[in-house]
Amino acid sequence: MITLGVSALVIAAGLVATPAAAPKASADDCPDVEVIFARGTNEPPGLGRVGDALVDSLRQQTGGLNILPYGVNYAASKLQLHGGDGANDTIDRVKKSVEKCPNTKIVLGGYSQGASVMDIVAGVPIGGISWGSTLPAQYANNIAAVVTFGDVADRAGGSLPTKSAMLGSKAADYCNPNDPICHAGEGNEWSGHTEGYVPVYTTQAAAFVAQKLAAAGVGQQAPAFGPPMGPGYGPQTPGYGPQQSPVYGQNPPGSGPSIHGGPGPGPAPGPAVPAPATDAPQAPLV
Repeated sequence: MITLGVSALVIAAGLVATPAAAPKASADDCPDVEVIFARGTNEPPGLGRVGDALVDSLRQQTGGLNILPYGVNYAASKLQLHGGDGANDTIDRVKKSVEKCPNTKIVLGGYSQGASVMDIVAGVPIGGISWGSTLPAQYANNIAAVVTFGDVADRAGGSLPTKSAMLGSKAADYCNPNDPICHAGEGNEWSGHTEGYVPVYTTQAAAFVAQKLAAAGVGQQAPAFGPPMGPGYGPQTPGYGPQQSPVYGQNPPGSGPSIHGGPGPGPAPGPAVPAPATDAPQAPLV
């Protein structure tokens, strides 16, 4: 009887000492969509003004979807010295998201320097120079869409949609025709870069993303959502952070948004005609 009692105590102690298995994420714990966005130069940590506007518009256009935003963790300082760090953080976030929530669709995005971060992730060399890590190919199917705004790669060898074999078919690049960072030609103003993307381009980009999500079986795109495209966009919608320059006004006659990749709803704009290469100004470092 004593022997049996000791055995029972040992078994009971073993049961108590066995650690509980770590809980796995259920479908209820996972978002439908995760938006990983890299902010522009000198913006505070988070999504940045353009990223916030993109997510807000995407939520409006895909009512009912659980959308989780993630701001890429990198020092968005001048001279783009930390783009590789941003690419590494983006890739690390994708890996963790896929491991925890394999059915969540991921949207990548970036504005200005943040667009360069996404170029690196997508394997697009900046100015012919490859630097930073590229997303491993096995994660490509988890990416539903990629959108970039004010990307200097447009003036340094080609945009992400045209240069990335891995993600180009899922990508759209938005360049304001008055933005000197991405547009070579006359009519450029610095306000075209800092104030020229909210709300027109962010709304159009959200429509593109919603379309890609719907094609992947996630949500349903709201029909005919977003303002018509054309010259004369007027004041930008307030509420996405401080203005950094005078409010962006009208485009020069005949110009419209330059979009590489799939456009959003509404008539597609005519292509912007660049000036001869010999007259093109050099893009400033941002």
